[in-house]
Amino acid sequence: MSTRTSFMRERGISLVELIMFIVIVSAALTGILLVMNQVTGHSADPLIRKQALAIAESMLEEIRLQDLSGTSCTGVLGANALRANASSVCDYNGYSTTGGIRDFSTNAVVPGLGSYNINGVAVTQISSLGGTSITAGSGVMITVTVADPTGATVSATGYRAGN
Repeated sequence: MSTRTSFMRERGISLVELIMFIVIVSAALTGILLVMNQVTGHSADPLIRKQALAIAESMLEEIRLQDLSGTSCTGVLGANALRANASSVCDYNGYSTTGGIRDFSTNAVVPGLGSYNINGVAVTQISSLGGTSITAGSGVMITVTVADPTGATVSATGYRAGN
């Protein structure tokens, strides 16, 4: 008889054990779902940043391909100006866009890039490059800053020396 009583007591789980199991599984499931929600919500951020960096690098390359002339970089392009009119690196100093990234030749907003903007292009004269002195007007540092749709900015910096 004692064997049967002991068998009956060991069968199944108690109500306390069941409640503890439900609480622990619920807490674990809540934590996993919160992490998944955060990952899903921020999965597009790297793509947005990468696009802004590609725009900055493209603009930097466009500027570096221009002739380097003069010792004063006052800039002739204003906001949203037609870039096809630029003839030297210094013309880009102060260039910016509002309402989207613009095409080089038509100045129309590039489809899909209407929510990105160039916050500014800075072209500054430098007197040395890599520790080597250079003559006045022979080298510039170019910094392009781009704002993405979230308002975050990305900058790309490059140098142009000689002609």
